[in-house]
Amino acid sequence: MFKKALALVLAVLMCATLAVAFSSCKKKDTKKGMSADLLPREAVTNDVTVPADFKMGLICLHDENSTYDKNFIDAFVSVAQALNIPEDRYFIVKNVAESEACYNAAKDLAASKGCKVVFADSFGHEDYMKQAAAEYPDVQFCHATGVKAKDSGLPNFGNAFAAIYEGRYLAGIVAGMKLNEMIANGKIKAEEAVIGYVGAFTYAEVVSGLTSFYLGAKSVCPSATMQVQYTGSWYDPTAEKEAAIALIEQKKCVLISQHADSLGAPTACEEKGVPNVSYNGSTYTAGENTFLVSSAINWAPYFKYVVKQVVNGEAVAANWCGTIATNSVVLSGLNQDVVADGTEAKVTEAIAAFKAGTLHVFDTSKWTKDGAHLTEYLADVDGDYAGETNVIHDGYFDESNATSFRSAPYFDINIDGITYVNTKF
Repeated sequence: MFKKALALVLAVLMCATLAVAFSSCKKKDTKKGMSADLLPREAVTNDVTVPADFKMGLICLHDENSTYDKNFIDAFVSVAQALNIPEDRYFIVKNVAESEACYNAAKDLAASKGCKVVFADSFGHEDYMKQAAAEYPDVQFCHATGVKAKDSGLPNFGNAFAAIYEGRYLAGIVAGMKLNEMIANGKIKAEEAVIGYVGAFTYAEVVSGLTSFYLGAKSVCPSATMQVQYTGSWYDPTAEKEAAIALIEQKKCVLISQHADSLGAPTACEEKGVPNVSYNGSTYTAGENTFLVSSAINWAPYFKYVVKQVVNGEAVAANWCGTIATNSVVLSGLNQDVVADGTEAKVTEAIAAFKAGTLHVFDTSKWTKDGAHLTEYLADVDGDYAGETNVIHDGYFDESNATSFRSAPYFDINIDGITYVNTKF
């Protein structure tokens, strides 16, 4: 009798265990995960014959632990591989400070390694790249986010950027749709739709990005406001996490985005259960329950453009700005378990408007400065930190216009609706 009872108990326990396991599997199976990229990175095509002795180098501020630098590294390697440049003919120098160390790295790549093209990825590298360009006129030096190539008088020195403000605007739409869902579900009131933003520095590049993100969110959620906290560093996991937590707990922000390069903010969001929009690449693996979407610059088109120009003996533009059309602005897929219903359709609509030229991120009718709609604004286009060029025309602020102005951002206006927690950086 005892054996029968024991057998019955064991059978019941086994069934219960199997039921729990089945339920768990079923729950996992219902998770949707990430959708396909909305603006995917296209494969690099090989339509240039690269000489066997061709070499190129990349100088990075940090390494793969930085989402910013990893984005450059991945693009650089993808171009090298697509153009059949062997590993011993392309060089990546990591963790190079914005100091004389950059000049030394550039000099080594040009003189010792024999590179025909040298790239650098950080704003503070520019003066050192310019110095190296002056000393090695037969080598093409290219600098991302810089502003001095146009007036440098050096034909072998170029600046590059992309219209990432359009990508950030699209990411902002995703955020705004999520805010609308939170309002509709009664999780927050309309006036509580406060976005938190972790910024690195007060540079125009950061201000342009956070403003375009905010305007994207506001285009679908009119009550949205934003709180910005700077860290004073491009890469500081601790400071970025602390800033995100402070925005959530002290400023009552219900959604977080950032222009900073570590997983600090995304990690904080996952721990706090707050939706997050990242930059420079998907952080889904660090925040499966909170990640929404990510925008980034795809540097592969620029790297390939420069290699092709140099190989063909043609000039490299002093200012180059990639667009959605050149596949330089990319947008990840959506976390289908977190984004609001209807988000993909809304983003797709905006992408079509960008391609048609009917949507301008900084349309001056959509934002104000001290309560007024601006009709002109003298921006710092020549890089001397003093505004000298009117960049508002046809009803919008013409950002990153490489043809008329420069490729790097110059939108540095603190518009209404955005509050800065600190501005010392």
